[in-house]
Amino acid sequence: MNEDTEPATPPTRSAVSRRGVLLGLAAVGGIAAADVGGFLYAGGWLTPDVLTPSRLTDRFEQVYGRHDGFRRNHAKGLSATGHFISNGAGTAVSTAAVFQPGRIPVTGRFSLSGGLPDAADANATVRGLGLAFTLPNGEQWRTAMINIPVFLDNTPEGFYQRLLASTPVAGTGKPDPEKMAAFLARHPETTAAMQIVRRHPPTSGFGDSTFHGLNAFGCTNAAGVTVAVRWTLVPEQPVQPPHPGQPPDRNYLFDALTRTLAGTPLRWRLVLTIGEPGDPTHDATLPWPENRRTLDVGTVTIDSVQTEEPGNARDINFDPLILPAGITPSDDPLLSARSAVYARSFTRRTSEPTQPSAVTVEKGLS
Repeated sequence: MNEDTEPATPPTRSAVSRRGVLLGLAAVGGIAAADVGGFLYAGGWLTPDVLTPSRLTDRFEQVYGRHDGFRRNHAKGLSATGHFISNGAGTAVSTAAVFQPGRIPVTGRFSLSGGLPDAADANATVRGLGLAFTLPNGEQWRTAMINIPVFLDNTPEGFYQRLLASTPVAGTGKPDPEKMAAFLARHPETTAAMQIVRRHPPTSGFGDSTFHGLNAFGCTNAAGVTVAVRWTLVPEQPVQPPHPGQPPDRNYLFDALTRTLAGTPLRWRLVLTIGEPGDPTHDATLPWPENRRTLDVGTVTIDSVQTEEPGNARDINFDPLILPAGITPSDDPLLSARSAVYARSFTRRTSEPTQPSAVTVEKGLS
C-alpha cells in the first residue's frame, strides 16, 4: 500500500460508485475514521474487532516507529511536477477527460516504501511514484504506482498479517524466520507473487523504473462498453542495471534523480492493458496473460523535483478512488482499504508537528 496526504484543491466530480465517492471524500474532506470504518464494514473487507483502518495504521507505527508529520508508509520522498500529453488513443476505451488529446498538468511524488523517513536508499526497496492529474473540467485523477509487477497480498487482512510477520526482532533487525514461514504457509498467493517479483529485478534508479498501478479498474467508452484495465508507466529512458553493492550515500537514488532532472526531463509512456472476460480484477497478486491488448495513451513527463513542503505533493493524497468520469473501481478489496487507511493516516499526520524532510533537492545537487 502506498500512503496519504491531502490536496490543495479537491476534485469537483467523480464517476466512482457510491462507496467510492464516500471513501474518496474520506481522504479529501477528513471524514472521521469511525465513519470510514463503517463504510468499509458495509463493503465487507473488515469485521468488528478484527481489522480497522486505525489498527492497520497502528501496525505501520509499531513496525517502523512513530515519526510525527510523515506518511506511515512511503515516508521518504521528493515532490515532482510535470505534465501528461494524451495522444487520444485512450478514448477508445474511456470517456475520461484525461484521455482526450491535449496537455494536462501533473503533480507527482517519488518515494521508497517503508515508514522510516530517513532510511538509507537500497536497490531492493520498493520504489513508488504517485501522480495527480488536474483535468480541464475540474476533475482529478490520482494514482499511486510501484516498481513491482504484482502486489504481494490480495486482501487487507493478508497485508496486515504480513506486517505482523515481518516485524523486526530485537537484536537482529530482521523478521522472525519462523513467523514469516508460517505466514507464507497460510498465504500461497504471497509466495507466488514473491516469485514473480524476483523475476523482475530493480533497475538503476527511479528514472528507468517501470511503475505499475497493480489494481484493476473499469473503463467505459462513449458507446457504453466497459472493459477492465490496468495501467503501467514504461520509461523512455534506457534501462540500466542497479549499482552493485550499497553506495555510501544514504540518498543515492534520490540524489541521482535530482541531478538528472536538473539537466533533462524524464519521460514514461502511459500504457493501458485491456483485460478479457475471466481475467482477475479482484486479486492484485495475479498478473494478466502477457498477450493481452495494450494501448499507449500518451506520455508523462517529469521535469523537476522539489523538497517536500506545504503546497506541493507533500499535501496530496494519492487515493486510488479519486477517479474521473469514465474510470470506475473494480471489485478489488484493496482499493477501499487503501482509501480508508490513507484517510486515517492523513488525519493523524496533520495533527502532528511537521518535521523537515530527510531528503532535499539542495543536498542532491551539492
